Formats: sequence, C-alpha cells, structure tokens
Amino acid sequence: MAQHNMEQCIDNCLECYRVCLETLTYCLEKGGKHAEAGHIKTLMDCVETCNQSANFMIRKSEMHEKTCGVCAEACRRCAEECEKMADDAQMQKCAEVCRRCAESCEEMASGSSAATV
Repeated sequence: MAQHNMEQCIDNCLECYRVCLETLTYCLEKGGKHAEAGHIKTLMDCVETCNQSANFMIRKSEMHEKTCGVCAEACRRCAEECEKMADDAQMQKCAEVCRRCAESCEEMASGSSAATV
C-alpha cells in the first residue's frame, strides 16, 4: 500500500510540476496581475519543490518526507494564489492540481504511508 501511495504522490508531483510550469508561462504572457512578482515567485516555488520531491521519491531518498513537507506548503500557497483568479480556467486548473499534490505530499511527509519504502 505504501508503495502505491508513493507512486501516486510522484505522479501528482510531476503533474503539478508540468501544470505550474505551463501556468507560469501563461501568466508571463498574459501580463497584468497574472505576472506580478509575488505570484510568479509562488509558481516558481511550486515548480521547483514538485520537481525536487518527485526526484527524492523516485530515488527512494530517506529525506523525501522533508522535501514532501516543503512541497505540500508550496503547493498550498500556490493553490491559494491561483484561486484568487479562479475566473480564469488555467488558474483554476493550476489550483486544483496544486491542492491534489499538497494532499498527497502531506501524506508522504507524515511518514505513515512511506514507512516501508
């Protein structure tokens, strides 16, 4: 069961990485409130932590619980930022993917599902 949860978390992290990177590009092209520095930094934090967490889990690093904890926080913050522009379909998609990733990373960070990795 633990391995299945980790595989799902890896998938969620990689999807979130991709969607946030696409959203980052979208926001820069759109400009205005979408391209404000704070919003872009939040997206970048999410992109980087998702990539890092997926990498740590893929190579079965014992430190994946710590990276997943940071990733969960970055994803929650990104979801909150994107939800402020929920009238935009890309932003809504990003928020949904970030929420899903945050939930699975929180599970991995707790150590309960990853104990037998």
